[in-house]
Amino acid sequence: MIKSITRGLLIACTLAAFAGAAAAPRPQLTFTPFHADGIYGLGQEAGWTVTPAPGTVPPKGRFSYTIRSNDLDVVRTGSFDLRSGKATIGTRLEAPAMLYVTVDYKAGFAPSLSPAEYSQVNRALKALLEKTDPALKPVLAKYPHYPLVRPSFSFASFAGNRVATLGAAVAPALLKPSVAAPADFDSFWAGELAKLRRVPIDPVLTPMPTSQAGVRLFRVRLDSAGSHVQGYLAMPDRRGRFPALIIYQWAGVYPLQTAWATDRAAEGWLTLDVDSHDLPPDRGTGVPDDYPTIGDTRRDTSYFLDMYLRDTRALQYIRSSPRWNGRTVVLLGTSMGGQQSLVTAGLNPGKVTAVLVDEPSGADTNGDLHGRRAGYPNWDSHDPRIMRTALYFDTVNFAPRITAPVLMAMGFIDTTAPPVGIWTELDEIPAPKEAVPMIDSAHNNITPQEQGAWLARCEEVLATIVHGGRFVPDQALRRPAPSAGAPEAARRAHGASAVGE
Repeated sequence: MIKSITRGLLIACTLAAFAGAAAAPRPQLTFTPFHADGIYGLGQEAGWTVTPAPGTVPPKGRFSYTIRSNDLDVVRTGSFDLRSGKATIGTRLEAPAMLYVTVDYKAGFAPSLSPAEYSQVNRALKALLEKTDPALKPVLAKYPHYPLVRPSFSFASFAGNRVATLGAAVAPALLKPSVAAPADFDSFWAGELAKLRRVPIDPVLTPMPTSQAGVRLFRVRLDSAGSHVQGYLAMPDRRGRFPALIIYQWAGVYPLQTAWATDRAAEGWLTLDVDSHDLPPDRGTGVPDDYPTIGDTRRDTSYFLDMYLRDTRALQYIRSSPRWNGRTVVLLGTSMGGQQSLVTAGLNPGKVTAVLVDEPSGADTNGDLHGRRAGYPNWDSHDPRIMRTALYFDTVNFAPRITAPVLMAMGFIDTTAPPVGIWTELDEIPAPKEAVPMIDSAHNNITPQEQGAWLARCEEVLATIVHGGRFVPDQALRRPAPSAGAPEAARRAHGASAVGE
């Protein structure tokens, strides 16, 4: 009994010590990019200065980091400590790419021991256990080489040892598509649009109550090719004709909130909020969550075929509305809503006034096969049939056909809609375009607090357009950057926001 209690106390104390190391709070660090906007030219050192967060004590542990090109290929690994109060992380690339960096903290004594020290600890621990409870001696003797403490054991892993995820861009304006568009891309979509034109729109509008003053609201249903457009239509409750705003929705299956349409209508927009699926807008069920995989081995059966055609049908309808002012149509969307906005603009050149998209998905669908992390819809890169099909729905391939000015935001640490694909499609757009780089942002639903730059600029552009103004993109990020060998004066003249062209 005494032996059992002693053994239990020993094990409990040992585990408590391990747990104490694991439960220690992760250190708070500040990562200051060498360039404030996180954008660098070819050959320039891209990186960060690392310091303890203000008011904190420099941690005694060690940090490791991994730098990946386009969140796929490792280009550098390393480690640092902050005993001197400061460290740096950085690398240089001679090819355009996004950098994705993870920083981990190695706490406790385990990571600092050498192999010889691990052996010594194991011998001492076994001797202690045998002395404390002789009954353990035959068990330990049966497994003489079994290590009680392993070098790969990380106490901090119990609490999570990731302390930071960082992102940077290297000459993003030089990024090119990883795969060319299919040779019959245009003819395929011309045929599909011809089918759509043969289907009458046949709009059905059902009046809906709304608490938004000065606004009329309708549930809308339109016929499309093989499905129906469904959503909410809202407009100012007064005589007149209004600029149109079409809102496309992000991924998932969920009911639309009427306020998404009525709030914009209160600002003066003729607003159509389009459900991504052929579902009544107040219904959040009826489509499987894995809808991106439906028919994904063939272009004529892909779930996105009908979705994209519905998006164009929504545009055709709003342009036919007697309440439209006949001049202005703005497409607005985030994530899969941005994906649909870009596709609709590409399929309908000359019929859209502006495209405003935040972290659009659907780009670089074959990226996993070419050194780039592909994001949503996360089509299976192991199936060649799916990869061929995906190219017909890849936003990068619609981008060269867009004639409207574009505002596009990208999160530098976004893994849902990786920024390498977003920059690539932005580069492919021949129309004037404006980038909104968000260097600390993952996807909008993961780090909404880092979306301020997009929200502010988007609202500014919408306010300009709805009051009769014109969106003129700020293309400052499109100018050439100095090379790594340029004189320092030239570097300063270009400023921190310069990128390669």
